[in-house]
Amino acid sequence: MLTVEEIRTFIEADKCSKKKQLAMVGQQYYEGQHDILKKRIFFFNADGILEEDKTKVNTKIPHPFFKELADQAVQYLLSCNDGFIRSDDPDLQNELDDYFNENEDFIAELNEILTGSIVKGFEYAYAFKSEDGKTHFQAADSLGVVEVRAKETADQCNYLIYWYIDRFDKDSHAIKRIQVWDKTQTWFYTQIEDGEIELDESEKDNPRPHILYQKGEKLYMGNYGEIPFIRLDNNRKQRSDIATIKAMIDDYDVMNCGLSNNIEDTNEALYVVTGFDGDNLDELMKNIRAKKVVGVGEGGNVNVQTVDIPIEARKAKMETDEKNIFRFGMGVNMESLKDTGATVSIAIKAAYSLLDLKCNMLEIRLKQFMRRMLKIVLAEINHDNGTDYQQSDVYFCFKRETIVNEAEQATIELTKAQRRAAEINTILSLASTIDDETRLKLICEQLEIDYDEIKDKVPKEDETGLPLYQVQKELDNANLEE
Repeated sequence: MLTVEEIRTFIEADKCSKKKQLAMVGQQYYEGQHDILKKRIFFFNADGILEEDKTKVNTKIPHPFFKELADQAVQYLLSCNDGFIRSDDPDLQNELDDYFNENEDFIAELNEILTGSIVKGFEYAYAFKSEDGKTHFQAADSLGVVEVRAKETADQCNYLIYWYIDRFDKDSHAIKRIQVWDKTQTWFYTQIEDGEIELDESEKDNPRPHILYQKGEKLYMGNYGEIPFIRLDNNRKQRSDIATIKAMIDDYDVMNCGLSNNIEDTNEALYVVTGFDGDNLDELMKNIRAKKVVGVGEGGNVNVQTVDIPIEARKAKMETDEKNIFRFGMGVNMESLKDTGATVSIAIKAAYSLLDLKCNMLEIRLKQFMRRMLKIVLAEINHDNGTDYQQSDVYFCFKRETIVNEAEQATIELTKAQRRAAEINTILSLASTIDDETRLKLICEQLEIDYDEIKDKVPKEDETGLPLYQVQKELDNANLEE
């Protein structure tokens, strides 16, 4: 097992890693904690000393582009409501629905895990069994997860450390919970701020196996045979998406806040007073603000000066920044989607092209991630039901839904229906030249109906024993004679 000194060392070293530093930046920008909030204005005083100017307007408005991009990718990738874990076996499908597709708790956790992966570069899920004896999965904040390789430990074993701030005591001291996992059991520790790490005395069994729960009077225990933490990577280098677009977001913040500062700084005109002979300057300003008039002596004058703000230049810069943020962030800028009439569908597909590319890459890693989940679940299903389901019995289906132009879509569907009706009428007009079976197959093909399912339900001949097309022909002739 890890010593307390090893636990402390691994945690502190992990916090300082470049990967975790970037992950923290991603989390901050997702929460709207941008660098613009730390902006300060300085000037050199008469003595040449740099001082902070706290009287100057200093607008600080973060623009949460990163949150929009991350949430957009998650919702787009998980937009299918029909379930994304499928099987052709009805019994297995029912089991999978209970664990995944129709499990609201799992779907909520999966959203958190995928969001964390994009925002921080990687995120974890861990498996546990509840009192119902069923395995569940819960998100684990990657900022608090430390993977410890065997070659780095004294006992040459792999470990995983998971720590988080549980609460704050009455003196506002952070109470940390620290878990140390190996492939069979878990140790529990507590730490106040950066003080001593101690075994958690509130835990009855410490250490204890991965699986420990009571159902009725029976106590169940066991383990997963491996550390039950599964990592979902955003990319091969486990880098947050913020790395690509942070500088652009910062520039947009600076441009926008600078414009606000300019407007507020020049909200009032500048008064240039020459040849002043009268009250002091304080009285002069009071008269200007209150009475809107001022008296000057002989030869005096008051000129009103205004400052032209380069608004259009700043707007153009912000538009460029916004365009690049969505371009390199591989998202869809909804503001850029305008109704272009007949070409709206083409415009929408083009707008979604980068997001599709991004989600294609994410989907590959998500499937790998869920395969590891599936391994645990299938083992449990086979154990409980005496079955022998394999990974090959399950496949994934991530259908993505885009916004559509409803009017255009209705027109398309109407056109399809009219074309289908015309093709069916053509088939019926050729009734005398083709047999009933062929005709029925062609109609089923147009209506997207399974021929094998209805062929025995449709009569081929009427009571006269004549083919249907001949019956219809005789009826038509009779009508003509009348």
